[in-house]
Amino acid sequence: MFNSSIKPLYTDRTCPYIDKQYSCIKNGRNDSYYLHWEWKPDDCMLPRFDPEVALRKLKGKRLMFVGDSLQRNQWISFICLVDSVIPKDKKSMKRGRVHSVFKAKEYDATIEFYWAPFLVESNTDIPIKSDPKQRIIKVDSISQRAKNWLGADILVFNTYVWWMSGLKTKALWGEFENGEEGYEELETAVSYRVALRTWANWIDSTIDPSKTKVFFTTMSPSHQKNKEWGNVNGIRCFNETRPVTKKGHWGTGSNKEMMNVVASVMRRMKVPVTVLNVTQLSEYRIDAHTSIYGELQGKLLTNEQRADPLHFADCIHWCLPGVPDTWNQLLFAYL
Repeated sequence: MFNSSIKPLYTDRTCPYIDKQYSCIKNGRNDSYYLHWEWKPDDCMLPRFDPEVALRKLKGKRLMFVGDSLQRNQWISFICLVDSVIPKDKKSMKRGRVHSVFKAKEYDATIEFYWAPFLVESNTDIPIKSDPKQRIIKVDSISQRAKNWLGADILVFNTYVWWMSGLKTKALWGEFENGEEGYEELETAVSYRVALRTWANWIDSTIDPSKTKVFFTTMSPSHQKNKEWGNVNGIRCFNETRPVTKKGHWGTGSNKEMMNVVASVMRRMKVPVTVLNVTQLSEYRIDAHTSIYGELQGKLLTNEQRADPLHFADCIHWCLPGVPDTWNQLLFAYL
């Protein structure tokens, strides 16, 4: 629903933590229509995000987001949503290549991010192998990673986009003892299921649900095929300024088979996991991606690259403020 009276709680100029990758307005985007949509579920009232209430709920706690760059999108959104009510000298940010920690000192609370794009271990997390053909995923290994998640009070996981290279997955069982030679090529949904089961087994055998709440953010859609929403003359998500209005719009950027894998793995778990189902609400938002206002390999796009949105528009990540704020509105309602 469009609501011109809503103002985001922050901008990419007032929140100092937004990566250049998500700072669309700072990077030259000059329409602001996309900032004034709010998600209205059919059968309930979604409460507004209240930064002071959110911080009180996090008092003495560690909130940790674990996953890929879309999970980082959500992590930074959460920090920016609470940032304005924390005095300058009462907060700190420590960034690492894998683990980053924002601290709200008065509340003795941390909002953390842990980089694990497949959740399970792989040969491509640090440094990233940009060629998907070289990526090998250790579908049954998670403990080296997961020991760093212990002690968090609220864990929010995601994994999806790194699986969707369009190729079969190179999956490895056991250690990398024989180099990386022993891999098998599997259909993506099969290796995804094995990896999620590995994650689920770790949660079930390690997490005490009376002490730790677990969330899983469903897949964030990409919008690569403009014909899917009826813009035959468009170029992917480039220059889209309004959401799709057709109820139930669903494009090929969201894979239902992968979503079913998530549902079936969660159903069998002993520890309750709250699913933050962001997929459908984000499917409408062709207008809110970073498009040509983001980065490529750490650098803002050049004018030549911006003039070639077919190859350079980013239709995966989201501008901040933007859609991930709504994901956090859902998380806030559950806290």
